[in-house]
Amino acid sequence: MKAAIAFACGLLFALGLGLSGMLQPVRVIGFLDFFGDWDPTLLGVMLGAIPVYLLAWTWRRGRPTRWGSLVPAKASHTLDARLFVGASLFGIGWGFTGVCPGPAVTNVAAASAFTLVVLAAILTGVVLSFLVPARAK
Repeated sequence: MKAAIAFACGLLFALGLGLSGMLQPVRVIGFLDFFGDWDPTLLGVMLGAIPVYLLAWTWRRGRPTRWGSLVPAKASHTLDARLFVGASLFGIGWGFTGVCPGPAVTNVAAASAFTLVVLAAILTGVVLSFLVPARAK
């Protein structure tokens, strides 16, 4: 049942990415081009998603979900070098390619050499993240 729910959520996410145009790297790069031909499409997607997430998180925080995982009661505030390096690498890669992990995986359905290279870079980053030890709390 968990796999079916995860698949349905992933499918809904992929459909949302496609309908909003976020599978097109030019949309993301256009959003980051503040001094050129700025494209506000991504801003519209974020302004629609953030309130939905905030309401769902507020409603469920501190309680287990139907699937057994606990929704954190408060956000983690651990700011360390690992977080800043990871966030910086993500942002640089996203800015250069216009693709983040969700669209990269979704674009595999119509794979191009570009998509496969981006996905390989993302997977390399994931593997490398496991090699960098996290600081004990």
